[in-house]
Amino acid sequence: MSAQAFWDTAAPLIAVTEKHPFLVAMVDGTLDMEAFRYYVVQDALYLNDFADSLRRLGSNKGIEKSDSERLESFAKGAEEAELSLHNSFFVQWDISAEGTEQMPNSLLYTSYTKRIVATCCHAEGLAVLLPCYWVYMHVGKCMLQLREELGDSVRMNALRYGSD
Repeated sequence: MSAQAFWDTAAPLIAVTEKHPFLVAMVDGTLDMEAFRYYVVQDALYLNDFADSLRRLGSNKGIEKSDSERLESFAKGAEEAELSLHNSFFVQWDISAEGTEQMPNSLLYTSYTKRIVATCCHAEGLAVLLPCYWVYMHVGKCMLQLREELGDSVRMNALRYGSD
C-alpha cells in the first residue's frame, strides 16, 4: 500500500481535522487564551516525547550513520525551533510545563510511538513517526490558507505552524 493510499483512506478524518473548531479559532483569533495556553503546555510535553522518539530511532542498531545524524537533527529541530516558540510563550505568560501531567490522548500516543521505536524494526519506527510530520505540515498549510481567506482581521499568527 502506498503512502497516497493511506492518505486517501484517512481523507474523511483529515477533512474533519482541517476544519476543527480549535484550529479555526486559533487562526481567526477567537480562541480563548486559556485554551491556547493549555495547548502550548501540552504541545511542549508532546514535542519532548517526539524528540525522544526520534533520538531512540536514530540509535537503532544497523542504521546508517547519516540516517542517525539526520534523526538527531530532527530531534534537535523539535527541541530548539518548536520548543523555543513555546518557551517564548512560557516567559510571556510566566508559566512552565514542568510538573504538568500529559493528558491521556497525548500520553497514549507518545507512549505508543516510544514503544514502537524501542521494540520494533527501524521501518516501523519511521512509519509511526512520519504521519506526525505529514499531518503537521498539512494542517499548517490549511491554517495559512484560512488566514489568507480571513485577511488582516486575524490576530493569531498561523505562520509558525505552516513553516517548513
